[in-house]
Amino acid sequence: MSVAENSTDSFRVDTELQNGAAILTVVGELDLATAPILQDAVDAVRGEATEALVVDLTGVEFLASAGMTVLVQSHQSVPDGVVFSVVATGAATARPLQLVGLDETFPIHASRQDALAATGDARRSDFA
Repeated sequence: MSVAENSTDSFRVDTELQNGAAILTVVGELDLATAPILQDAVDAVRGEATEALVVDLTGVEFLASAGMTVLVQSHQSVPDGVVFSVVATGAATARPLQLVGLDETFPIHASRQDALAATGDARRSDFA
């Protein structure tokens, strides 16, 4: 189910709710000008995400520090019991996140399917 779309002419965040997971699909350049759009989208779904909050950056062509800041703040603000993860691949997204060590802060997955599967694994390990 699509919940919302936040956008400018060259940037957008599509939001989807799926079995307790809020999935934000980001497209365009995530920089100082567009980071507030992502933050607004995260804020809008934080209460709807009962299992997971997944930020899919596979459509991002450029990731600036302002975008990384939103990811860190989003990770810190998810409620207890909600798994936060990022989908990122390649030089534009995964590499910058790794270079600044954010792969040690929150999980980074190669696909949305991997992120959602890991959500179930993480929740199961909470009860082990």
